Amino acid sequence: MEGDGAAPDRPGAGSRTLRELSGAFADLGTFLPLVLGAVLVSGLDATGVLVGFGGFAIAVAVIYRRPVPVQPMKAVAAIAIAGALTPGTVAAAGLLIGLSLTVLALCGALERAARVVPQSVLAGVQVGIGLTLALHGLELMGESAYLGAVCLVLLLALLRTAAAGVAALLLLAGATAWSIATGAPLAWAGSLGELSLPALVLPTTTELATAAERTLLPQLPLTLANAVLATAAIAATLFPDGSRSITPRRLGLTSGVLNVILAPMGALPMCHGAGGLVTQHRFGARTGLAPLIFGATCLALGLLFGPRATEALSIIPLAALGALLTFAGLDLVATRRLFDGRPRCLAVILATAVVAVVTNAAYGLVVGLALELGWTATQRALQLRARP
Repeated sequence: MEGDGAAPDRPGAGSRTLRELSGAFADLGTFLPLVLGAVLVSGLDATGVLVGFGGFAIAVAVIYRRPVPVQPMKAVAAIAIAGALTPGTVAAAGLLIGLSLTVLALCGALERAARVVPQSVLAGVQVGIGLTLALHGLELMGESAYLGAVCLVLLLALLRTAAAGVAALLLLAGATAWSIATGAPLAWAGSLGELSLPALVLPTTTELATAAERTLLPQLPLTLANAVLATAAIAATLFPDGSRSITPRRLGLTSGVLNVILAPMGALPMCHGAGGLVTQHRFGARTGLAPLIFGATCLALGLLFGPRATEALSIIPLAALGALLTFAGLDLVATRRLFDGRPRCLAVILATAVVAVVTNAAYGLVVGLALELGWTATQRALQLRARP
């Protein structure tokens, strides 16, 4: 992964701004299904959700000056979409998880965890996240198999041309134009003009208790594995000069503090993500301009279109987003550690990856650690037995 397959940084690849624009929206395949589902199924306020993402992304752009992604917390979003959470409970989840991350970051637990987790385990989590991303991309492409196949072929063709740096931008623009030309509704455009503001959401004690029971344990380990440890490890390979700023402690703090601030505004709980970082980088993002563009777009949609903003987002074909995720996921799988590792490391990497795909990154991390500890204990026991 160490720079492999990145969009080329040469003059013919497009201007810096266009490359950042291309990377800014390359990760919509993760963002759109969860956000649309949470708003349309769970009854969350679209204004609060989009303003939350906008504020989070702009803050991240200013703090890191790198394309550190902002994504919905997947476990919370999935539970909300399944109909188990009210808007107040979602806000409570953001507050509780945010406070937990902040405490863990401030007490140094995240940095200590990063030091003790072996590289083979982190590589396995990375491979698992990549495979999960690719499988999710294929699932989205299945929404319209023909369009998905065409988009994937076009993407591969674009990546072999001088326009490789803006491939995601060109693909999304073309797919959206096709969607409009084939009858995508544009009635939402008529709602522009009246400013929408997010409503205050203050959870009750019952909603706080429900959030603690249903979301804290499912989401927190997943966030620690994917949004903190894996993101910091991958950032160190993509941006070696900036590895001191994108640390587990800082990632935990930004996720924690910003969720505490934005949850009462009706925001969906958010975090960073290793897959999002790789996807944005793969399709051109290199600086904080990418999250700044993404954040400004979310703010504009939420404030200017309010509840109808989801209709605007729905015109982007999911099949095109799936093509981007599939390619970026497979790119993430191609880590050098997978091909250069020793047999024992390969066994740990593959076992961790399989568990991460079948369950989630947190369980993969636990299994990988158990295998490494078991191997170390076995080796020590054999050495002691061999002594005269």
